[in-house]
Amino acid sequence: MSLRDRIWYPILYMSAITLISSAVILLFGSLTRQRVQDNQLIAFERAVLGALGAGEQELSTPSAIHTAYSTLIREPDESSAGAFRFIKDDSLIAYALPLEGPGFWAPIKGVIGILADRRTVTGIAFYEQNETPGLGGEIVKGAFTKQFEGKTLSDGDPALSIAPVSVVLDEHTVHAVTGATQTSTRLAKFMNETIADWRTRMERKE
Repeated sequence: MSLRDRIWYPILYMSAITLISSAVILLFGSLTRQRVQDNQLIAFERAVLGALGAGEQELSTPSAIHTAYSTLIREPDESSAGAFRFIKDDSLIAYALPLEGPGFWAPIKGVIGILADRRTVTGIAFYEQNETPGLGGEIVKGAFTKQFEGKTLSDGDPALSIAPVSVVLDEHTVHAVTGATQTSTRLAKFMNETIADWRTRMERKE
């Protein structure tokens, strides 16, 4: 009787294949994990710089993005209530407030930039989203994000409105993405909740 005819051979064979496959997957995961983490970090740094309109000429490579971020951006401290800070020539230029909340399909993560006056929006950028391409996914496109540049936070609630395209815009309002009502509505909700919470904490420090 050959080895392959033994009753235990199929079990041993499959166990060996499973062990080898698992080892290969674990090795591949360990080799790519750091790269994935590095890419996520660069995506966040690009979003911060983009929302602030900072270092726009230096964002062509990951190295350039990280250099610009390290030079211009400071981590949140007690005085910024969780917002990152854009510092230039030792002066506070703007805040970068992280945004995160549920989209229509998956979490949306982004950053909104607000000048040191805590009223004027410098921009908005997203670094993670899985909304429907051509619909909710259009929130990352300039046609949507550029609307935020120069808008003013309202003194009331909401601070910023995302309205249907039929609505006439004012200084506190941008148009929603056509055909992506759910994405636009959910973004507006968690964006305004985050802004309101940040403003409250900033006021407590005055």
